[in-house]
Amino acid sequence: MSKFSLEGKSAIITGGARGIGEAITITFAEQGAHVHILEFNAESGEQTVNAILAKGGKANFYQCDVSNHEQVKTIVAEIAKNHKIDILINNAGIAHVGNVENTQVEDLDRVYNVNVKGVYNCLHAVVPVMKQQGGGVIINMASIASSVGLSDRFAYSMSKGAALTMTYSVAKDYLEDGIRCNCISPARVHTPFVDGFIKNNYPGKEEEMFDALSKTQPIGRMGKPVEIANLALYLCSDEASFITGTDFPIDGGFIKLNG
Repeated sequence: MSKFSLEGKSAIITGGARGIGEAITITFAEQGAHVHILEFNAESGEQTVNAILAKGGKANFYQCDVSNHEQVKTIVAEIAKNHKIDILINNAGIAHVGNVENTQVEDLDRVYNVNVKGVYNCLHAVVPVMKQQGGGVIINMASIASSVGLSDRFAYSMSKGAALTMTYSVAKDYLEDGIRCNCISPARVHTPFVDGFIKNNYPGKEEEMFDALSKTQPIGRMGKPVEIANLALYLCSDEASFITGTDFPIDGGFIKLNG
C-alpha cells in the first residue's frame, strides 16, 4: 500500500463539486476513498460523481444545503447506514466583501448560516457516528482571515474565525474517542470564484487584476486547489495520526512574510 492511501475509507465532503472541494473530492477518490459529495449545486455534483465513476472510483452525490440542520442530519444518517464515516471535510462556504458599516444584517446572517451553522450541522451529525465507530478524522476549512486582519472581510473573517475555534473545541473534546480534528487556512486560491469576482468587479481589467491579486501572496502567485487537496489528503491519512487540534496555513508566505 502506498503512502497516503485512503483505500477502504469513506469521506463526506461538503461543497465537494466546485473549487477546492472538487479538488479534494477527486484527490481522495484517486487515493481509494469512497467519496460522498454534499453539494448545493446539483449539476456540479452529478458531473463530479460521473467523472469519478468513469475512472473507476467510488462516489455518491447528495444535494444538500448545509445550513439546513434536518437535511444534513437525514443525509448523514443515510450514509451511515451503509458506510463507516472515516472522514468529514467541512469545505462548503460562501464569501462576502465589506466592512462592518456596509455589511447588512442579512449579509451577516447569510454568511453565518453557511460558514458557521453549516459546519456545526455537519459536526453535530457526524461526531456521534465517529464516536460509535471508534474514531475518525475531521478537517474544517478555515482561512488566513481566521488569523490576520484582511480589509473588507468583516463577515467572512467572523465565520472563518469560528471555523478555527470550533476545530480546537472538537479536537479537545473528542481526544479519547479517537477523533482527530484539524483545520486548513488557505490564502487566495485560484478558483472559478476568483475569476468571476474579477470579471464582475473589474471588467476590461481582468488580466491586470489577476496579476495584482496574485502578487499579494509573497510567493508571487495564487494557490492551486490541488495543493489544498494534497494537504487535506495528508492530514486525513494514517501517516498524520499524531496530528490534531492544529491550524495549517497554506498561504504562499502571506501570514509571516507580508509586512
